[in-house]
Amino acid sequence: MKLFRIILPVSDIEAAARFYAAVFEQAGQRVGAGRHYFDCDGVIFACFDPRADGDLFDARPNPDHLYFAVENIEAFFARARQLGFSEIDTQIKTWPWGERSFYAVDPFGNPLCFVDQQTIFSGR
Repeated sequence: MKLFRIILPVSDIEAAARFYAAVFEQAGQRVGAGRHYFDCDGVIFACFDPRADGDLFDARPNPDHLYFAVENIEAFFARARQLGFSEIDTQIKTWPWGERSFYAVDPFGNPLCFVDQQTIFSGR
C-alpha cells in the first residue's frame, strides 16, 4: 500500500495555489475549480477549496501537523520566513530524538512542520 494524496483544506484556492507554488518552488496544476495539486516526490499535495469546487461547506484547517522533509533546512527556513506563513517558529529546533525542525501555520490555519531530511527519525 502506498500513500498517494494528502488533502489540505483551504478557503481561497487562488491564494493557496500562489502560496504553495512559492513554498514548493513549482507551479503545480489546477485539476478542478477548487483543487490545485502539487507533486511532492510522488505524493500529491492537494489544496482543496470546497466552496470553489461547488460543495456546500467551508474549509476547516487540519487539526494536526503535516510534516515535510526538506534538504537544506537552514536555507528553507530563511526563505519560509519571507513567504507569508501566519505563524512560524523563530528558530530551528533540535529535538531529543535528533530531528531538526521548525513549525509554521499556513495562511489558511493549517499546522505544518518542516524537518531536516538528514535527521528524520522514523522510529527505528
